[in-house]
Amino acid sequence: MNSLEIRNGINHLNDRDPILRGIISQTKPCSIKRRKNYYPSLIQAIINQQLSVKAGESIYGKFSAHFGKHVKPEDIAATPVEELRKFGLSNAKAIYVKDLSDKILSNQLSFKNLSQKSNGEIIGELTKVKGIGVWTAHMFLIFTLGRLDVLPVGDLGIKNAIRKNYHLKVLPDETKVAALCEKKKWKPYQSIASWYLWMSLEL
Repeated sequence: MNSLEIRNGINHLNDRDPILRGIISQTKPCSIKRRKNYYPSLIQAIINQQLSVKAGESIYGKFSAHFGKHVKPEDIAATPVEELRKFGLSNAKAIYVKDLSDKILSNQLSFKNLSQKSNGEIIGELTKVKGIGVWTAHMFLIFTLGRLDVLPVGDLGIKNAIRKNYHLKVLPDETKVAALCEKKKWKPYQSIASWYLWMSLEL
């Protein structure tokens, strides 16, 4: 993925969806990019679950200040849940990051050749971990692997942005989110459309 692919995606959406065109014109260029450190990215995704961006960043900042940006599964496996909670993780999330670490160390989850797998295969792999559901897997696909055609239909921010921008009376369910994507022809750039919908909440 490179800036040309992002530009192609923006042009695609501009041509097909007037509402997204308006959002794109009012905000900064899409900044989706690949990240190489899969393990810390998954920990951050777990921490961010059901939190505001600011709260998630605060907790992850304390976590990474202690363990370093290149935290290893061995470090977390050796850390008691009570210690992890001191950084602001809930009891459940502390258990989740330990389960992630244990599954990596036991080879139940491997990052080898992960980037070569399909979105569905990656979701299947990641959701073996306790506390990682489809939403977290979608965030990983978009913000770590840089996949440009992912639609997080269950994301509350996406739903709120659609209700706001498409003037719906009620919050759309997952079926309606997918149907809007189909109608507006966001594919194969659903991630970019999603990114701009998130940005629209700040306008």
